Amino acid sequence: MNPVRRRRLLFVVAIVAASALSMTLIAFALQRNVSYLYTPHEVLGGIAGAAVSSGEARFRLGGMVAGDSFSRAEGSMEARFRVTDGDAELPVRYTGLLPDLFREHQAVIATGRMDGDTFVAEQVLARHDETYVPKEVADKMGLAHDRHGIVTPADTDAAQ
Repeated sequence: MNPVRRRRLLFVVAIVAASALSMTLIAFALQRNVSYLYTPHEVLGGIAGAAVSSGEARFRLGGMVAGDSFSRAEGSMEARFRVTDGDAELPVRYTGLLPDLFREHQAVIATGRMDGDTFVAEQVLARHDETYVPKEVADKMGLAHDRHGIVTPADTDAAQ
C-alpha cells in the first residue's frame, strides 16, 4: 500500500475510534444523571424497579401533597409530608426551605432517594400557578383520577 494512503487510512481509523470512545463516555455520563419520574403507586408497587425501591437510584417523585400530612418539628428545617397519586401515599422527608407555593393539595415534584419506606428529598418543586402541572405528572395523575372517578377543575372547564 502507498505510504500516503496508509497514513490517511490510519488517520481516519484513529478519528473514528476517538469519536466512538467519546460518544460512549458521553452516553454513560448522561445515563448516570438521568432521574426518572415515578408516582407513589409505581414506587410502592414495585413498578419502578428494585434499584428505586432499595434507594440505589435517584429519581423524581411526582404527585399531590396529601391533606393534613405536612409537619415540621419546632426549631427544625426538616419537613415531613406525604405525596399521593390517588392510588398510594408515600411519606417524604425534606430538610431545607420549601418553595413559597408549597402547600397541601398542590402538585409537587421531589428529587431524591428512598430510605426504607420514606422518600428522602434533596429538592422539592411546587407548581407555579393554577394551570401548570408538568406533563409527566399530569398524565400519571390523570390515569389515577380516571380510575377513582375524581373530577378536576380542568374536566369541568372542558365539559362547558
